[in-house]
Amino acid sequence: MAERLAINTTGLTKEYGDTTAVSDLNLAIPKGHVYGFLGPNGAGKTTTIRMLTALTDPTSGTGYVAGQPITNRQAIIPHIGYLPESPPIYDELTAREQLEYHGGLRDMDSSEIDDRIEELLDRFDLTADADDRISTYSKGMKQKTGLIQALMHEPDVVILDEPTSGLDPRAARTVRDTITELAAGDRTVFLSTHILPVVEELATEVGILYDGELVADGSPGELKDRMEVGGERTLEEVFLDVTTDAAYDGVES
Repeated sequence: MAERLAINTTGLTKEYGDTTAVSDLNLAIPKGHVYGFLGPNGAGKTTTIRMLTALTDPTSGTGYVAGQPITNRQAIIPHIGYLPESPPIYDELTAREQLEYHGGLRDMDSSEIDDRIEELLDRFDLTADADDRISTYSKGMKQKTGLIQALMHEPDVVILDEPTSGLDPRAARTVRDTITELAAGDRTVFLSTHILPVVEELATEVGILYDGELVADGSPGELKDRMEVGGERTLEEVFLDVTTDAAYDGVES
């Protein structure tokens, strides 16, 4: 089973001085799944993502992404695409220049870079603006540029933090369709967002983080079934109940 896991962590913990941001996190996410990663602000989601992308080392525990240890950034980089909430793009460049630069960093050959840029610019309706400076872009256009950048090298695991932020409904629909296609192609998407209907639509598995601890996980249907309340439940209702119960029960990191 281990070889089928795209993300696998055991006891993953991150401490900052006396503060524990993430505590004893165990994840086992298979290839080809969309994993919805939920939690209130300050729950430890960003810290978790930073560990999974090898941007920060865990204090203890182990983790592997696409079979590579999360303590080896050079080994992980070719296998992951990462869109943080604020995309890492340069305002003084055009989108095309930014994407060409990124493709070069990923050791893609020039013809592959050009083909992928044209394909993804068209998909995200950015072709007409590709040669304008990013400094002139709206938040949504910058978000699309960052997403294209994350997808260019066709990574095994795509980690998205609020990918539909700033997007109009049409662009947000394209993002959701793209996530579905990635999973259908046996790629894995780790999706962190506050827009719970998006997770309910796309996720095959969901994890809820509260105060640094994973307080619930399973498929959306399983999470709903665990709540002993009659009637049709939304994932948002389950999320509110789980995090309220966790707070009431005194979950500590």
